[in-house]
Amino acid sequence: MSEYYAEVKWLRGNEETYIDNKYSRSHLWKFDGGITVQASSSPHVVPLPYSVEANVDPEEAFVASLSSCHMLFFLSIAAKRKFTIDEYVDNAVGIMEEGEDKKILMTKVTLRPKVTFSGSKQPTMEQIEKMHHQSHEQCFIANSVKTEVVTEMIA
Repeated sequence: MSEYYAEVKWLRGNEETYIDNKYSRSHLWKFDGGITVQASSSPHVVPLPYSVEANVDPEEAFVASLSSCHMLFFLSIAAKRKFTIDEYVDNAVGIMEEGEDKKILMTKVTLRPKVTFSGSKQPTMEQIEKMHHQSHEQCFIANSVKTEVVTEMIA
């Protein structure tokens, strides 16, 4: 068993009444490795200026976390099979909408990985598909959510 920690910190601004619901949603995420990330609600959820468009929002982080987890397993699987990867780029997209129970949720995340291999040993499309399937099966994050996660390989 492993434990993971994140500190999420928000402070009310001096000029903010707060109870009028006109307060900044900007906050910090601090991780155990020492990095701090500027976060905010999404402007799609809380309108500007109360959100900070430049900051990472929880929905983006959710999509990035699924993509990152999948990628890390894919890299590991490919390395074990002696395929050399030079670049892995995923332009993942998450869809948030109303579910059957009328709750708003991330219903689908589409991973769109483009993998560049080099060297004399090149995987077939069937091998790439199998590695993506194995990556999805092993991804802790994908195994933890009810969101549909699909992979559309980019050639």
